[in-house]
Amino acid sequence: MELLNKKEYSIPIFILFVFFMFYKPVVCFLILGSLTTLIGIKSWIFIVNIQKNGIKSIGKILSYESDEDGHKTPTIEFKTKKGNQIKKKPYYYASTDLSKIKTYKNKINESVSVLYDKKNPEKFVIETERDFNYFSLILIILVGVVFLTVGTLSLLEIIQIIF
Repeated sequence: MELLNKKEYSIPIFILFVFFMFYKPVVCFLILGSLTTLIGIKSWIFIVNIQKNGIKSIGKILSYESDEDGHKTPTIEFKTKKGNQIKKKPYYYASTDLSKIKTYKNKINESVSVLYDKKNPEKFVIETERDFNYFSLILIILVGVVFLTVGTLSLLEIIQIIF
């Protein structure tokens, strides 16, 4: 996620994507597949590391915020062992389409267990979401691999995609 938030990476990637949309669209499959797979693997490594080395704390759900698609993400407040107060959204949180129609009013002020990175406490995950996080990352990585496979097979002219 951090990769696409940095302008020095996102602007060249966007320019390359637009260029290849008109020149050779199949390369866009490779770009999308690479980005999706890379982001999925980086997030997977983060989740594995925080499960092994993360520091456990109890937080409180302050609110749920909807993104442009209507998916809701909680804002959580917790205290680190050093006494720092963190009030932020989880570093990785996967929501479903069900969260678009679901209200989370009964979850406000509910206590949740969080695991935070001891080097950067603002990077945290909700401990009880571990299984769903892994499931969503598997799907993300699989989608990336499918895009990479289709792009590679098309470039090698094993399959033909007509645009």
